[in-house]
Amino acid sequence: MIRKALTIAGSDSGGGAGIEADLKTFSAFGVHGLVAVTSVTAQNTREVRAIYDVSPEVVAGQIEAVAEDIGVDAAKTGMLSNAGIIKAIAKTVSRYKFPLVVDPVMIAKSGAPLLREDAVEALVKEIIPLATVVTPNRPEAEKLSGIKIESLEDARKAAKFIVEELGAEAAIVKGGHLGWREAVDVLYYRGSFREYRKPFVDGCTHGTGCSFSAAIAANLAKGKPLEEAVRIAKEFITLGISYGLRIGRGHCPVNQNAWIEIPAERWRVYESLTGALGELLKVEGLSHYVPEVGMNFVYALPRIYARGKEDVAGVKGRIVKFGDSVKPVGPVEFGASDHMARAVLTIMEFYPELRSGLNLRYDEELIERAKRLGLKVSFYDRREEPEEVKLREGATIPWGVKTAVRRLGERPDVVYHLGDWGKEPMILLFGNTPGEVVERLRLLLG
Repeated sequence: MIRKALTIAGSDSGGGAGIEADLKTFSAFGVHGLVAVTSVTAQNTREVRAIYDVSPEVVAGQIEAVAEDIGVDAAKTGMLSNAGIIKAIAKTVSRYKFPLVVDPVMIAKSGAPLLREDAVEALVKEIIPLATVVTPNRPEAEKLSGIKIESLEDARKAAKFIVEELGAEAAIVKGGHLGWREAVDVLYYRGSFREYRKPFVDGCTHGTGCSFSAAIAANLAKGKPLEEAVRIAKEFITLGISYGLRIGRGHCPVNQNAWIEIPAERWRVYESLTGALGELLKVEGLSHYVPEVGMNFVYALPRIYARGKEDVAGVKGRIVKFGDSVKPVGPVEFGASDHMARAVLTIMEFYPELRSGLNLRYDEELIERAKRLGLKVSFYDRREEPEEVKLREGATIPWGVKTAVRRLGERPDVVYHLGDWGKEPMILLFGNTPGEVVERLRLLLG
């Protein structure tokens, strides 16, 4: 059965917050999104330039239209702008019995007011008593409760006030504005408190409140208990902030797609590398080019999600000589490679599309053949490695790849070095995909 969630909120022309963020969040959880637009904003990552409020009658009409035909399993409110809209929403929503998440949006990330001062009283009297859960950040919780929030105990008092004095079923006071090492959200529900903790993430934050409340609504629509819906939403928003979209010149937006894209990309990378590994093992004469330290074949997640070696798939235990052939010691796994993972992650800093690589034993004829085939070749000399780089664990390969890229001044297909004392000379072959790397290898060895 298809679950449906309704967002009653304003539109953000920058796509970072409001109904745009809500719909992306609903989609990430496999929930069909419905919309009742309250306001249209001319907005980007830096500012809100203009606001145009939809008439209360049209806002109410949007809610009625979708509720009566499609049905609503849960809803959320965001920017409500003025008292007339708030009263129309309250009157309409009260006729339906779906769970309601209230995000009491008052100020945009840029600092622009999104709720008129005279509308705060209407929000408190008309909407909050209908709420399954209210999700204020620190400034919003202070405004609603009149309590200055400087500690967890203050957050608990504010959450309890919103429930017991203002009439919400539950309240969660978010801790992202408190400036602690952990982002601690405090939920008050059915007479007890619960804390949700995640390390504070310094990332993209435009649309965090919208996306968090939308994630709760989506999971309530799917039938999850409130505490579970909040737990999932906390994981979702932490991931979205961490892998935010670095666009615009102001507050960059949360990446709602990270929730579904990372698992999907990991599977794609695994399948692609596994298939290409099978083709690699068929390449004639490959055993002659396996380095003494072994060979590895890697493929990284897309640049936005590739942070460390755990985001790069490789062959566990490497690929070794096996008589006149080669053999992988173990299966394809993420985090299985160290050296080649660092090489690919480094070259992706310059050329994000170069996500796959393979190391080969150094052979001067192979280098010359690569040049004759038109491949772009560069190198680095480990004898030129600065002493401070040598002393830093794991720093040599990133330094070397960066040096080779800068030396060539364009995208390299092949990078080699002649080794150093106790260090084996090596050739690194790069490509956009594992399949491309194998095809280039066949050309080189052909």
